[in-house]
Amino acid sequence: MLVAAGGRARERHVQPGVLAHGNCSLEGQRLRTALVLAAGAYLIFAPVVPFRPLNARFLADARAIRALALGIVVAGLAITVWARRHLGQFWSARVSLKEGHQLIKSGPYAWVRHPIYSGIFLAMLGTALFVGEWRGLLGTAVFLVGHWLKARREEVLLAGQFGTAYEDYCQRTGSLLPRLR
Repeated sequence: MLVAAGGRARERHVQPGVLAHGNCSLEGQRLRTALVLAAGAYLIFAPVVPFRPLNARFLADARAIRALALGIVVAGLAITVWARRHLGQFWSARVSLKEGHQLIKSGPYAWVRHPIYSGIFLAMLGTALFVGEWRGLLGTAVFLVGHWLKARREEVLLAGQFGTAYEDYCQRTGSLLPRLR
């Protein structure tokens, strides 16, 4: 919930354990997601990784490939910014609801429920293609898993808040990729 205090807005995060899966607390889930994302980022951005086969190239180091990869990065970042701006005051880095939270179903949210993660994934994929090494592709896959974990927590929270309206929205949209009709 959003609480006004001295002109500043604060979020009320979900109580620990509310979104727990099995024996994993909410803080444990956040830590797990952060570690997965960090591992993906390491694989993508580290100059070299200890497991040598991952440093091998799967793409030629060609200017045309790098230009295409850069275009994919820019497209992914543009989607991310568009989605973030469209979400407006309801955006949060943490999985939480704000006072008066609304279910956003327009803009990029008309096609996917998590377009910020979709855009980040596309940017990471472009980065992996730019790097051209297997570690980049593996890092992108790991990064996707991290955002999938976070998206699942968001889905539980939003389904609890919006009920059948959210279920109907899920039937019309894809999670990270648009649903084929």
